[in-house]
Amino acid sequence: QVQLVESGGGLVQAGGSLRLSCAPSGRTFATYAMGWFRQAPGKEREFVAAISWSGGSTDYADSVKGRFTISRGNTKNTVYLQMNSLKPEDTAVYYCAADASGVLLTAATQYDYWGQGTRVTVSS
Repeated sequence: QVQLVESGGGLVQAGGSLRLSCAPSGRTFATYAMGWFRQAPGKEREFVAAISWSGGSTDYADSVKGRFTISRGNTKNTVYLQMNSLKPEDTAVYYCAADASGVLLTAATQYDYWGQGTRVTVSS
């Protein structure tokens, strides 16, 4: 069974940092585009960041630009989201997603595989 497994979430104070990881099981995602989305309580899932299969192209939501960085590991099979200068409004469940096209995607409907999510809580 193909799975994406997120880790690294937790409770942090405003201004702090967290690093989320997304690792696959069941297959390699080294040639897949990867993305991070988040869903806060009572809100729809929203795009956070995306990276192409090569890692050469990235895109970010305006709300996280300059604070979050998406990257791929050396084997390109693991994806990270470094989150700095966290704000209470970043509180959400963060989901990792993968798409076989390999190109940069920002719409949730375009992704083929999803993880179960990891919770991030930022206290003020």
